[in-house]
Amino acid sequence: MTQVLLCGAMVVTLSMGVRHGFGLWLQPITSQMGWTRQDFSLALAIQNLAWGFFGVFVGMVADRLGAFKVLIAGALCYCAGLLGMAYAPTPLWFALFTGVLLGLAQAGTTYAVVYGVVGRQIPMEKRSWAMGVTAAAGSFGQFLMLPVEGGLIGTLGWQAALVVLSVLVLTIIPLAFGLREPGFERRQANQPAVAHAADQTIVQALREALAQPSFLLLTAGYFVCGFQVVFIGVHMPSYLRDYQLPAHVATYALALIGLFNVFGTYVAGWLGQTMPRRKILSFIYFARAIVISVFLVVPLSPMSVYVFSAVMGTLWLSTVPPTNATVAQIFGVRHLSMLGGVVFLSHQVGSFMGVWLGGYLYDRTGSYDIVWYIAIGLGIFAGLVNLPVNEQPLVRKSPAQAIA
Repeated sequence: MTQVLLCGAMVVTLSMGVRHGFGLWLQPITSQMGWTRQDFSLALAIQNLAWGFFGVFVGMVADRLGAFKVLIAGALCYCAGLLGMAYAPTPLWFALFTGVLLGLAQAGTTYAVVYGVVGRQIPMEKRSWAMGVTAAAGSFGQFLMLPVEGGLIGTLGWQAALVVLSVLVLTIIPLAFGLREPGFERRQANQPAVAHAADQTIVQALREALAQPSFLLLTAGYFVCGFQVVFIGVHMPSYLRDYQLPAHVATYALALIGLFNVFGTYVAGWLGQTMPRRKILSFIYFARAIVISVFLVVPLSPMSVYVFSAVMGTLWLSTVPPTNATVAQIFGVRHLSMLGGVVFLSHQVGSFMGVWLGGYLYDRTGSYDIVWYIAIGLGIFAGLVNLPVNEQPLVRKSPAQAIA
């Protein structure tokens, strides 16, 4: 169990840590290349959408073959995507490398794949806690990597910084060996059916999940999570520079989000062992709406930014452990990577809208205000839709009952 948690946490630390810093490249790339913020935002919007889309199919492969091969392929795609991001000559090529290829890479190296291993290897009574530990690692990656990425850009330039990161992400490959599940495919074929879940095909499992209102409500809430965190993560550095705050304020702000999210995700996973997870999720979304509202009302200063980042960081990815643990509790772990990928697809559609709409409305209005207001309204919506989620395990009919 320790090996799985350690290697899984380090993989997510690297993958999510690099990804969370992409907002730092917005101004240097657009300034040097002569592109608009919408060009940059569209590429990251495509990345989030591709991550979610490919995540469903990558999850299917991981459920079938195990995480090891998926992680190796994902690391290679990550390396190639970062190199392409560094040397793309036009917005179209930038969108293909930064959007499509890096989206595929993240699908193969982040939560859905790693959570599949965690779900299969960690006992049910510790599963929510273990997912919290893994999510906290991704948050620590943000805290760790953002100052590193900011420093690399400042000392080497934005292109060389991306080359360094492309080499760094290849360390995911040796870490993948710690997540190998020997004989995984054979065990999947021979294991006894648990609540008859092992008898399900992928299509049957997907149909079953989509027929459950609770699954759809979790999916709707996750859309909001993606919208909020990616809009803030990508556009807040530029938002702060528009108000003449120094560049280091944005770097420290995003690092604070990552630091406090270590605490927030761990606590959310820990509380999910004993509290109804739907209430945890509703609290997180309502709290986000309040925090954003206060941030927009108070005078903007480095201190207000740091306080906002610390509080928002506590709520940042704390939705991840209770959401995925609830999916595992309702449907079991047989198709967990795939079902987690479906829920995450909704998250990434929200991410697409958040990052693209931020760039689009800024270019049209010269302000991010409208997107901030949308984020507040969506937070209230997500808080409401998570309240009626039914967390009880799904009772399936046995084959004999189905025939009868």
